[in-house]
Amino acid sequence: MGLDLLAEAAFENASNKGFHDGKDFTSIEWQLSKIALIHSEGSEVLEALRKEQGEYKVVEEIADILIRTLDFYHSLKTGSVVTSSLDEVYDAKANKNKTRPRMHGVLA
Repeated sequence: MGLDLLAEAAFENASNKGFHDGKDFTSIEWQLSKIALIHSEGSEVLEALRKEQGEYKVVEEIADILIRTLDFYHSLKTGSVVTSSLDEVYDAKANKNKTRPRMHGVLA
């Protein structure tokens, strides 16, 4: 299953659970709140590692990042904020990264 289909499934589940009721996906305030939630999931990974909560908890929190990110992407697509395929852009970016020099962008 590709990223676009995973995003659609994440969006559908969130919608079924009421998380998208009455939301304006084009609203910058809504968009920023979703990015903040994705960021908070990253902090939960950090906490799971710091508190040594175990491998499963770490991976579970990483899964939450993916679910929230994919749902956010599909929300933006639903609101016509973006039209690009995540599968296609991901592949293009991954291929671009393959051509970059070792440790590109890292300040020594």
